[in-house]
Amino acid sequence: MSNSGVILVTGATGKVGRIFIQHLLADARFDSFTVRALCHNRALDSHERIQNIYGSIEHRDDVEKAMSGVTHVVHLATCKETPNQIMDVAVKGLFWLLETCRLSSTFKQFILIGGDAGVGHFVYPHPIPVTETQKHSAYAGCYALSKVIEEAMLEQYYIQYDFNGCCLRAPWIMEKDDFKYQLSFGEDVFGGPRWRDLVGEKQADEYITTQAVPVMLDPDGHPVKRNFVHVEDLVSAILTAIDHPKSRQQLFNISMDEPVDYSEMGKYLKEKYKLPSVEIKTEYHSTWLDNTKAKFLLGWRPKYDLKRMIDSAFDYVRAEDDPRKIWYPG
Repeated sequence: MSNSGVILVTGATGKVGRIFIQHLLADARFDSFTVRALCHNRALDSHERIQNIYGSIEHRDDVEKAMSGVTHVVHLATCKETPNQIMDVAVKGLFWLLETCRLSSTFKQFILIGGDAGVGHFVYPHPIPVTETQKHSAYAGCYALSKVIEEAMLEQYYIQYDFNGCCLRAPWIMEKDDFKYQLSFGEDVFGGPRWRDLVGEKQADEYITTQAVPVMLDPDGHPVKRNFVHVEDLVSAILTAIDHPKSRQQLFNISMDEPVDYSEMGKYLKEKYKLPSVEIKTEYHSTWLDNTKAKFLLGWRPKYDLKRMIDSAFDYVRAEDDPRKIWYPG
């Protein structure tokens, strides 16, 4: 662990960024670290160890200004399905960050938060667990393609410049009541699938009335196993990876020990919360993101399993000043 440092966080005001910074500031191991937040639309609250820098990673001048004196970078900024913006932010932005890091005299480590969209998550069949050695397989659209490019670009910097980086590949990230709302038959559904589109509005409204939850089935009618990670577990992995000697130039899957089995989820929701469930056939497939490498090399362990993920979401009570925010559609 370094004695001191300046950590640049991109996407600092997003779902992961806010929790990461909160935990880092509270962790005694990082008492001498300063956080520099590169802010685009929003800013962090004032704090003696937080520096807000305004700009966008798509502009080299903004990146160079933000990188002055920086020792570590945690790169969280991304775009979803926004073709007009995604290459400037996800690809060019990462390039400017990596270039500025490799030319910096103070730089020590770069941590990229990747995504399982780069290996197709539940869009493609995965007959065996998905490990870090699996080939990239982006599904249709620009977001998954950007996740492939990000991982490939970082890997090439290892080869070209012996760059000190690490990629933490995460599946769908949950916080607060996200997990509950990804099961909604209403317009307030978080992410996909949009269940009401699959069953029709009339049937969806009936399911809302009965508080039914969807059990996702694959094309053959088998319950889908889908990967998630709680934001707290992802943040703990980031903190563990900082200056860890075994994180150098490594890719790690950061996920629950087992994916969520929708059938088991339905049974638990019925048993504990008295909620009925309905099976819905979809085009999606089961995947099992294998987190063994992170557990073996980093000593990291996720704390959220199926029951804790469900309970944390269904028991969550929002304060009046904490409206539900959809940071991105899925």
